[in-house]
Amino acid sequence: MNATPDCHLTADRASDRGSSQIPKSIHSANRMRPTAPTARMSRATRSVRLLASACLLGLLILLPACSAGPHEKRLLHALLDNYNSLERPVVNESDPLQLSFGLTLMQIIDVDEKNQLLITNIWLKLEWNDMNLRWNSSEFGGVRDLRIPPHRLWKPDVLMYNSADEGFDGTYATNVVVRNNGSCLYVPPGIFKSTCKIDITWFPFDDQRCEMKFGSWTYDGFQLDLQLQDEAGGDISSFITNGEWDLLGVPGKRNEIYYNCCPEPYIDITFAILIRRKTLYYFFNLIVPCVLIASMALLGFTLPPDSGEKLSLGVTILLSLTVFLNMVAETMPATSDAVPLLDKSNIPLLVTLHIAHAKTRTGWLRMPAAAVVVGLLDSW
Repeated sequence: MNATPDCHLTADRASDRGSSQIPKSIHSANRMRPTAPTARMSRATRSVRLLASACLLGLLILLPACSAGPHEKRLLHALLDNYNSLERPVVNESDPLQLSFGLTLMQIIDVDEKNQLLITNIWLKLEWNDMNLRWNSSEFGGVRDLRIPPHRLWKPDVLMYNSADEGFDGTYATNVVVRNNGSCLYVPPGIFKSTCKIDITWFPFDDQRCEMKFGSWTYDGFQLDLQLQDEAGGDISSFITNGEWDLLGVPGKRNEIYYNCCPEPYIDITFAILIRRKTLYYFFNLIVPCVLIASMALLGFTLPPDSGEKLSLGVTILLSLTVFLNMVAETMPATSDAVPLLDKSNIPLLVTLHIAHAKTRTGWLRMPAAAVVVGLLDSW
């Protein structure tokens, strides 16, 4: 009877101890887990730290530029405030200014035989020394060079004399690189359209020589001494090949010319662009058909004189030659200075066909007429 209450009491105590142990573990876990406001605060703290690090990194990057900016600004004011872009920068006005001139041929865009024009992509290179643009780099934060627009400085008025461009000067005005010793480098790129006398005598196996003449428009040789930068001529190391022309070279020459109007010399630099026509296209589309047609004309003499096929063959050959002569005429410039050898070779063929048809219609030609024709053919 007494054992039962004791057992119940023991069980109740055990359950009380178990229940008291479970809340303790739960409370300890709850103390280890942060609450929602605490988590939000920690995330905000991390965001603030990342933002501060980014700002600090940006300041470190911009610090050299900010420190260099005032020096360049101060240097530009010191150089250009009293600078006169109309003044020729020499110590003595009687001394000529030395100008080194060169060019880099980048591409031959087009050779217009009909209008006798050459269109090229060229970079000019002009170097001179400006005594008014010298400074001590240690006084301006170590700044050794500047980039200045050309309209703010004195610049030599070098132009291409034989330009055919509507605006005459096809260059783009880039900045002038000025160094602390006064040296100025000006490299303007441009699309140049120049006149070029085309000689079509050996078409399509022809070589052409197109000259580009550069010089000062107003300064004579006593004021501006133009010198060729490289005795080899123009730079062709970056040349882009053309599909119709092969580049043979770009030699340059310095010329000193005295004109009747003026006692002082005028100096120019003349570059000759030497090109040779690629004949593969014309060989298969012009030369080979003409040779085949001429061979067919010779075979026509083997046919009987009274056959109708001989007359139809001759007319067909005559029309074919006319078509090819029109193709040559469309390609060639309208000039009377020279006649292509291709035309000279086709004209005797046309005369021969005419003689053959005349013989077929009326028999042999009279001897004086034949002698005249043979003499004309020999002169060609």
